[in-house]
Amino acid sequence: MKRRQFIQSLTLASALGGLSSGAAYAAAKAAEARPLPVALDPGKWAPATYQRLQAVINELGAGSRGFNPHKRPYAVFDWDNTSIMNDTEEALLMYQINTLSFAMEPDRFAAAIREGVPAGNFKADYKNAEGKLVSLDAIVADLAEDYRYLWGTYAGMKGSAPLDEVKKSEQFNDFKTKLYYLYEAINDTYGPDVGYPWVLYLFAGMTVKQVMSLAEASNDLNLGDSIRKVKYTSSAARPGQAGVVSVSHTHGLRLTPEIANTMHALKAAGFDIYVSTASLEDVVRVFATLPKYGYNVAPENVLGLRLEMNGDVYQARYRKGWPLNWGPGKSEVIKRELVAKKGYGPALVFGDSDGDFDMLRDFSDTRAGILVNRLKKGNIGMLCTLGAKQMGNPDARFVLQGRDERTGQWIPDEATLKLGASEKKLLA
Repeated sequence: MKRRQFIQSLTLASALGGLSSGAAYAAAKAAEARPLPVALDPGKWAPATYQRLQAVINELGAGSRGFNPHKRPYAVFDWDNTSIMNDTEEALLMYQINTLSFAMEPDRFAAAIREGVPAGNFKADYKNAEGKLVSLDAIVADLAEDYRYLWGTYAGMKGSAPLDEVKKSEQFNDFKTKLYYLYEAINDTYGPDVGYPWVLYLFAGMTVKQVMSLAEASNDLNLGDSIRKVKYTSSAARPGQAGVVSVSHTHGLRLTPEIANTMHALKAAGFDIYVSTASLEDVVRVFATLPKYGYNVAPENVLGLRLEMNGDVYQARYRKGWPLNWGPGKSEVIKRELVAKKGYGPALVFGDSDGDFDMLRDFSDTRAGILVNRLKKGNIGMLCTLGAKQMGNPDARFVLQGRDERTGQWIPDEATLKLGASEKKLLA
């Protein structure tokens, strides 16, 4: 038995030789994926949305008059809040903080949390408890001091104290709140172009395998956690230069069986499946490829954010020449990685936010854009309005899918019930 397993391992290793270390890790763990189902299950799809999706499969899939196995149609799925409920990367950030899973020495950490962030104050929404604006210099100074204490104290870093003991300290409470606060303040003040790469710099010094293992542990914990919004406040005993600040985080992740089934049904119908994410590519590969989560996407078909590497170790710099896979960058990556090789655009695109707006509407080959309805305004809100106007149209270009954010599950309706609300709404 051991010899057989060894030979199988050698065969798998040979087959994976052309993949990146992150893709190889995911492919190895996904090697025993279950057989794919064939039918598109109505599940909790809004009936008209389900019918539109089934119509596209009938039009373009295997068995249709125009199907060409050498020119397979393909679908592109956003990940966070489309293929799952809530945000993988944000859940991982909170998990990384709570487990103090960092590999940078204090000076490198202080430099990493400044990387790419303009100097000056954050927007007025992020004033401290005294009503004063908070600057990057102030929050970095406080975090650097907290981190230096934690680095020298926690046994998982350079100290000797167990994690449970360290987490009782004022330094840890201050660090936890202020680091998550910094993530939110950067994104809301400067936007995803700054904020989305920034959160990835916290992986600096870690290997691909370490980050993917951390992501898996975070997924598993958050899938078992309740969905709830929690407000955190930093240590009053350690106001530091930034003062006392507060920030909220929505805990809990949920699988979306309807998306998993759709991916499998599309593959069975001859479609290729791709994931386009504004999270780190290797982090989403864990969720999208491991059989236990049920999606079974090919590792090389996950397209997301990338960092500079030193071998298999992440660096606190965004990958030179690689587009930021958000907004216009998602369309750019699709054109560069898919259209340039296939000669045509996606037949189906699934998304939920402004980050997906461009890829949902940019390709003339796209038959339908499926919008997970989060009651958003902005650009995605305009597409949702179009979807609402086209409800029931058998040729609708945009269709809506509602969900119950209290449970993280879809509902068979285009309207959505927000967390904390008592009634469904169709539009923001």
